[in-house]
Amino acid sequence: MSIRVIGTGFGRTGTDSMREALTILGFGPCHHMSEVMAKEEQKRLWRALAKGAAPDWNALFSGYNSCMDWPSAHYWPELIKAYPDARVILTWRSPESWWESFEKTILAGIGQIEDQDALGLTLIASQVFAGQPHDRAHAIAVYEANVAAVMATVPRERLLVHRLGDGWEPLCAHLGVPVPDEAYPNRNNTKEFRAAFSLK
Repeated sequence: MSIRVIGTGFGRTGTDSMREALTILGFGPCHHMSEVMAKEEQKRLWRALAKGAAPDWNALFSGYNSCMDWPSAHYWPELIKAYPDARVILTWRSPESWWESFEKTILAGIGQIEDQDALGLTLIASQVFAGQPHDRAHAIAVYEANVAAVMATVPRERLLVHRLGDGWEPLCAHLGVPVPDEAYPNRNNTKEFRAAFSLK
């Protein structure tokens, strides 16, 4: 088993819906932050990587065919080289709407983390956002810089920019599979996220 699809978009850009979509299309299981949170071995491996351990992608993605969301999205420059045949998907929404969702969900969750080794702190807050996840202008600049880097780095024929609401057609065309006879998934909206993590 090897990674066939790599997600490069930040959390809160439709990554959980895309995770479900890829599973429906036969590209699952799909790695996602929810997998890390649910499995102790995943936590151990990814926390070690975030602290500077040499990456063993085969171990980190053992049992997975695709990856979306953090933590893997932070490492996309390495992953597109490690898996040169994988298709790449940049999940995207406008920077302002991304911040609005991020602030109410992931950022609120980071504020409640007590485990200092948690990836929300060691990776997302400290590395992705350089210790300034609460700074709106800084966070949006980081988001925009990631989008620009993906667009400038990944060959156009290998990359799909999938915007919220784009649905099945561009995704299936990019992956070379037929459009399924069911609605495109709509998962993990702000209300559902806050309820799942008991955010007030």
